[in-house]
Amino acid sequence: MGKKNRDSFVKQASILMAAGLIVRIIGMLYRSPLYAIIGELGNGYYGYAYTVYSILLLVSSYSIPMAVSKLMSERIAKRQYRNANKLFRGALLYACIVGGLAALAAGFGGSFLLPAGGDNAVLALQMLAPTIFFSAILGVLRGYFQAHNTMVPTSLSQILEQLVNAVVSVVAAWLLVENLAVNDTETAIYGAAGGTLGTGAGVLAGIVLMLLSFSANQKSIQKRIRNDHTGVEDSYPEIFRTILLMVTPVIFSTCIYNLSSYMDQSIFAPIMLSEGWEEDAVTSAYGVFSGQYMVMINIPIALANAVSTAVLPSISASFAMRDYRETRHKMDEAIQMTMFLCIPAAVGMAVLAFPIMHLLFPNTGDTAGYLLIAGAVSVIFYSLSTITNGVLQGIGKPAVPVEHAAVSLVINVVVLAVLAKFTPLHIYSVLIATIAYSFSMCVLNGRAVAGLLRYRMRMRKIFLVPVIASAVMGVVAYILYYGLYTMIESNVLCLGVAILGAIATYGVLYLRFAGIPREVLRRFPGGRVLVQLATVMGVYGRR
Repeated sequence: MGKKNRDSFVKQASILMAAGLIVRIIGMLYRSPLYAIIGELGNGYYGYAYTVYSILLLVSSYSIPMAVSKLMSERIAKRQYRNANKLFRGALLYACIVGGLAALAAGFGGSFLLPAGGDNAVLALQMLAPTIFFSAILGVLRGYFQAHNTMVPTSLSQILEQLVNAVVSVVAAWLLVENLAVNDTETAIYGAAGGTLGTGAGVLAGIVLMLLSFSANQKSIQKRIRNDHTGVEDSYPEIFRTILLMVTPVIFSTCIYNLSSYMDQSIFAPIMLSEGWEEDAVTSAYGVFSGQYMVMINIPIALANAVSTAVLPSISASFAMRDYRETRHKMDEAIQMTMFLCIPAAVGMAVLAFPIMHLLFPNTGDTAGYLLIAGAVSVIFYSLSTITNGVLQGIGKPAVPVEHAAVSLVINVVVLAVLAKFTPLHIYSVLIATIAYSFSMCVLNGRAVAGLLRYRMRMRKIFLVPVIASAVMGVVAYILYYGLYTMIESNVLCLGVAILGAIATYGVLYLRFAGIPREVLRRFPGGRVLVQLATVMGVYGRR
């Protein structure tokens, strides 16, 4: 694979990252008014329901986009367009079956699936049940376009999905609280249920957009199928077997990977209750962790997810063609791109934790800020493990992350149980346990990839340069915010100036230290503008 394919990967990854960032920002912004409506207790119920929903989604459909993308891209690389189309149809049927079963489990099994203290979250979980079925269908459609190396439909559908989700969640929560709630507990119950309605509405909007994109591309796709003269055609039993063999280990991996949240709830709540804490206090504390801290760190992690999604079909295709050098190159490029964004994000969130949290959640205390300061490092670990997960799946080793996730989950459970029971750390015991989990996944996946692909990481360009540039950036951001705040007591203004100053500082330092050529920078969306800005700032000499 040549320069054109590399440029395409960078472009597609950048498109997905931009969409992922927009999606997370929308998600972060609407949480503030939603939080104001449903309160800490409602946020806790929302977190309980969403955790179970996420696990059922993982089991049923989370792995579908990845599987469809990988399996279809391998066949497209070999010009087996007829097989690629059959696989798409088989995946749709698979999604309907497993998505339907998971939706039924959420709709009728809430009281059994929710952890201790989560009985009042049953209604919210029931509201989420149909969304699981529709998400499975949406996943197949997104995998289809990713396999064809175009991330635009996926990106646009993600943005539309989140916009609809934000509007409907806030409006539905307000309507249910205003019309049905008569006390604080009912406000929390109905508010959490209303907040979940937006998730389903967003998924339906995403499906509509993807179907329109699918219809618009059918003419060219059908032409490819008619011109397929490879003489190779899979049967539907073979296709289902292939999907199951691909999906099953990924399900276990992603399920265990995310089961930590469920285990955190299941272990933390009973221990705190046995220590004499009130149920509402425990639920509220976990609500701060899941609804504020996790919302923030998931923003940069979403960028890693975008890179992983974009790189998977490219890695699958190059690995299928036995181009191992190109496979290593794609992985290296993906890790560098991820660390370029996630390291400064982690530093910036730690330095400006309190201003950020007070802006987004004005009625909350300082706990969320302290959690963000202490837990920002997990952004780096989660991001790296996300990329290496995608690489391992792309090279046909989906079972490896399963083993690593299982080991990491055991570490998570042990750390949480010990800290919650024998220390006064309270919600911080959950934080430390999640950091331990993410670090374990990062190390184990990294060792596996290095061994299987004979990959050697370029430590200077990938880690050292972003860390140095981010450290200087953090100092600048701190001085700008707190220095300006002594003169102008406006959190919004000071935060805006600090963020803009931090971005400019990091960009200039990174480009100088990393030695990024003009030609590489031009490959990014808006690359010409970026080169012009870098030239004005003195990074490049004028031509």
